[in-house]
Amino acid sequence: MSTVKLQKTLTPFALWALGVGYVISGMYFGWNLGLEKGGTLGMGIATVVVMAMYVTFTFSYSELACAIPKAGGVFDYAERALGKDAAFIAGIAQTVEFVFAPPAIAFAIGAYFNAFFPDIPVITSAVVAYLLFTGLNIIGIKAAATFEMVITVLAVGELLLFVGVVSPHFEAANLVSNAFPNGWGGAFAAIPFAIWFFLGIEGIANVAEETKNPQRDIKKGFGWAIFTLAVLCVLVFMSAVGVAGWEAIVYQQGNGGDTSDSPLPLALSRVTGDNHILYHLLITVGLFGLVASFHGLILAAGRSTYEMGKARHFPSFLGLVSPRFRTPVYALLANTLLGLLALFSGRTGEIITLSVFGALTLYVIAMVTLIKLRNKEPELHRPFRVPLYPAFPVIVIVVGSISLVSMLVYNWGIGLIYFLVLLISFCLFKFFRK
Repeated sequence: MSTVKLQKTLTPFALWALGVGYVISGMYFGWNLGLEKGGTLGMGIATVVVMAMYVTFTFSYSELACAIPKAGGVFDYAERALGKDAAFIAGIAQTVEFVFAPPAIAFAIGAYFNAFFPDIPVITSAVVAYLLFTGLNIIGIKAAATFEMVITVLAVGELLLFVGVVSPHFEAANLVSNAFPNGWGGAFAAIPFAIWFFLGIEGIANVAEETKNPQRDIKKGFGWAIFTLAVLCVLVFMSAVGVAGWEAIVYQQGNGGDTSDSPLPLALSRVTGDNHILYHLLITVGLFGLVASFHGLILAAGRSTYEMGKARHFPSFLGLVSPRFRTPVYALLANTLLGLLALFSGRTGEIITLSVFGALTLYVIAMVTLIKLRNKEPELHRPFRVPLYPAFPVIVIVVGSISLVSMLVYNWGIGLIYFLVLLISFCLFKFFRK
């Protein structure tokens, strides 16, 4: 079984669909809670800075992914440039990001179904979604990628429809109303929610071994995906807030009370009412955005865990490929078990924050790796080279490090748990490695 390899079937369009699909749920829910922290201006500043980080990161990460097309992503790159210890930390950070983002999205999927079928508990729908999409990923990468392409196109189309419906009701005055309620502190506190707009795009690198021509096609997938996401981010942010101000898409009642994870339906209800066919269409098709990200992140997480198992940094059976399906079945099942445990904790906000800690750690280590590899292996074949080197990776290191510090300040409890996970994992790694 150990000699069975992953199947190469992915095209540039499939990579685009996966890249956008990993992320697109962030356009549908969660980001609006950053408005409560920073207002329109505070969240806007955080989003612009984070967008700059992701654009420069995407170009930089593309160089690594094209030069070293391996399923482990940052784990494989760091091992080559920085050694096994740094690679292990990078692999754990990547695992935390990819394993703990899906439970939060699964909970949102359950909430969607509960709105239509109140008799079905949220947790039941979430568990069924986990089992269903893990099964789809086990069956094969071609079936999984085809499903992701269809669902991503529908999710993008729905966002464009939303923008088209609400844009005629846009008023610039709504953007400046109470725009900076908590000053610069609010802008820093909004950073995790701005990151949620783009979290997960790096998962494209984890399917490199299943791409037909990774050294040529990965840069296309990354480039098209980040362009699509940046445009959607600006359109959704401006149009949603411009309808009635930021409070209208944060609070259920508009000016206070309980916060909502559904900014787009709140904005659309101001335009069409909550009984209009377009409103119900958005609610229904909005589920596709959640499913696209949920399914895509399960796929990426499976490849990350598989590579850690193959390197024997995790139990070696996790690095096996099924001879029947040619997918990392054991890695997928292990991730699902961990995801279900996180799901039953019921702490989705904290799970999202934990995932963001992992992502930021991944970004910083990846950029240090890029710089080190340029110096260590200048003759390495690089089908794509990041423009404006070393400015792009340095921007990611600076913004990523500031974001990590900001996250620690505003989420010190979750931050402590995250760094304890890194420390304990590293100690176990060193002990068993001896």
